[in-house]
Amino acid sequence: MQPFTLPEFYVPYPARLSPHLEQAREHSREWARAMEMIDTPQHGIAIWTERDLDAHDYALLCAYTHPDATADRLNLITDWYVWVFYFDDHFLELYKRSHDLAGARAYLDRLPAFMPVDGEITEEPSNPVERGLADLWTRTVPARSADWRARFAVSTRNLLDESLWELENINAARLSNPIEYIEMRRKVGGAPWSANLVEHAADAEVPARVAATRPLQVLRDTFADAVHLRNDLFSYEREVTEEGELSNGVLVVERFLDIDTQAAADTVNDLLTSRLHQFEHTAATELPAVLDEHAIDPAGRLAALAYIKGLQDWQSGGHEWHLRSSRYMNREATPDAVPPGLGPLAGLGGTGSLVPAAGLPGIPGIPSLGTSAIQVLPSLLATAPRRIRSFANVPFRLVGPTPLPEFYLPYTTGLSPHLDSSRRAIIPWARSMGMLDRVPGIWDEHKLWSYDFALCSAGIHPDATADELDLTTAWLTWGTYGDDYYPVIFGASRNLAAAKLCNERLRLFMPVDGPLTEPPVNALERGLADLWERTGAGMEPAARATFRRTIEVMIDSWLWELANQAHNRIPDPVDYLEMRRATFGSDLTMSLCRLARWHSVPAEVFGTRPLRALENAAADYACLLNDIFSYQKEIQFEGEIHNCVLVVENFLDCDRGRAVEVVNALMTARMRQFEHVVDRELPDLFDRLDLDGEARAAIVSYARELQNWLAGILRWHQGTHRYEEAELRYHPAADRRPFGSPTGLGTSAADVRRLASR
Repeated sequence: MQPFTLPEFYVPYPARLSPHLEQAREHSREWARAMEMIDTPQHGIAIWTERDLDAHDYALLCAYTHPDATADRLNLITDWYVWVFYFDDHFLELYKRSHDLAGARAYLDRLPAFMPVDGEITEEPSNPVERGLADLWTRTVPARSADWRARFAVSTRNLLDESLWELENINAARLSNPIEYIEMRRKVGGAPWSANLVEHAADAEVPARVAATRPLQVLRDTFADAVHLRNDLFSYEREVTEEGELSNGVLVVERFLDIDTQAAADTVNDLLTSRLHQFEHTAATELPAVLDEHAIDPAGRLAALAYIKGLQDWQSGGHEWHLRSSRYMNREATPDAVPPGLGPLAGLGGTGSLVPAAGLPGIPGIPSLGTSAIQVLPSLLATAPRRIRSFANVPFRLVGPTPLPEFYLPYTTGLSPHLDSSRRAIIPWARSMGMLDRVPGIWDEHKLWSYDFALCSAGIHPDATADELDLTTAWLTWGTYGDDYYPVIFGASRNLAAAKLCNERLRLFMPVDGPLTEPPVNALERGLADLWERTGAGMEPAARATFRRTIEVMIDSWLWELANQAHNRIPDPVDYLEMRRATFGSDLTMSLCRLARWHSVPAEVFGTRPLRALENAAADYACLLNDIFSYQKEIQFEGEIHNCVLVVENFLDCDRGRAVEVVNALMTARMRQFEHVVDRELPDLFDRLDLDGEARAAIVSYARELQNWLAGILRWHQGTHRYEEAELRYHPAADRRPFGSPTGLGTSAADVRRLASR
């Protein structure tokens, strides 16, 4: 029996099949044989037989996922997929089963030589994986731009190199947490690599000016997550019960939520659906704006649309292939699965039924839109309640204080002796910047005292000098003021255009070279101009550029919040967690610690997986901690939707108590991962990169500062009055603030807070 029944999938687009399927089958079989992938033992092990290759039917996968590709291009794409699946099985047999980490590293270290972004391949291939990669690289990259080649090289290296992460977890019998799993699965699972091949198959490259923007990144990530989660559902039986694999989303959710396998599979399918909904929302609401902002010409817009269509084709086609391939658990789903070699008779049905080749009159060999198209409407109806629920939040509802769980944090921090002086210094600074002005009335002196940002900075930087502590306190004050400012000034009026203009103005006060040339006109601008001058004066231009980027990431994330607020849309869980790091300003405060080690640690070391994992785990812990403390403030008093407790309530359709349990469990899991990186991964990184003593000491010191950062943030949340109900009801200027109350459909409930305070 299967370990669970496959859920009802969200498949909103009918799958189509290429008429060149049979040709691709024949070509890929001959190519695999020429690369010695078939019936050729590797270290005494035959990875595939010809029967294995035929049963897997990668040509059927590519014919479904690239239905409009030319015959030659479909042959090439199919060869790429034969290669990547062969690599996966080759790596499994030679290194995962034997737990040979050293051999795996040596094996992976050779592969970049066969995919140069520029120049010729000079290394001689020594096995089928190297031979196949060299052949495919030579046949593919000459037709593509330098920008595409660079992106494709990165995604190819990721799916190869991050196989070590899976192997390390197997060796340590370690199951990843859900957030870590999603992040790493994108790399090792290869779907971003598939997205690059979609561009090649369609001969439609995404314009370079927008390739790195949020909408295109989200489209790639949602595509990748949906592909991988779908694959996890179909491959659970083979991977978990037969291969002992730990890298499977169903297993991760099953263990994390402590639920049975069927419930875990249903939850993973809900997340898959949510990611596809996010894909559609981004394509419809965010992509057009970014194309306009970057003045993309008609040809570039057509290429972007062709890319999106290609990603949609891949989702639907990939689903159909999973229903048919012998590689996966699909017996109950497709009792009449398409046999290999059937060619153009292969139907497009979501139920496995065959559609005659005469489906389109007068066009022999082209199938009609069989049951796959028929399944679209039920698919939309089945997932409609989840989609509707995401837009049905009732703002300003009474929720009351949130009972706090017991937080797991194994670190403590000291407290700067300059705390009291920093508390006193921040008030005149904020007043001089205009943050305490009656108009727009965001804060007054009472509120700033009660927030006590100096307490946070004193824990984060217990060894700071008085001037350094004042500077950190001012940054925390400015960032929080901006976070409060945007919803009041731009959110209530839904004026996203003005918010974008505000962001463009703020960029003027962060010059990388030269002095300020524009006079600041409001508190946000004055505060940023002052802090930039005080912080960046001693930085090199490259460091200033890096630091500027962290601030831009934060202020741009505030626009994302405003857009969701305008749609009254509770975010998708993955999108929320990844954007929350930006809205919280995590990278801004962490970057000050990184930049202090600019000369001790090579910049590329901070880009390695262990360092990024360390920072992301710390950021997520702090962000989720804040969401639990701020739930009443945001939901009841501000009508907010950007809170992970609310996001989990919506996603799991559960009450606040259960949602807090899940959020706290995520915090604990991320903290356990932080500890794992410090104890296991950083020492391995030091040895692998052969870092000198100064660099090792600097990274260890950085990890210790992140521990202080975490402990300081927890201490501040426990000591600040910002989230106490009495303080939330304090509105000394409520009746005269021009922007102090929400407006628009559904916001009359905001008056409840005034009535309740009388």
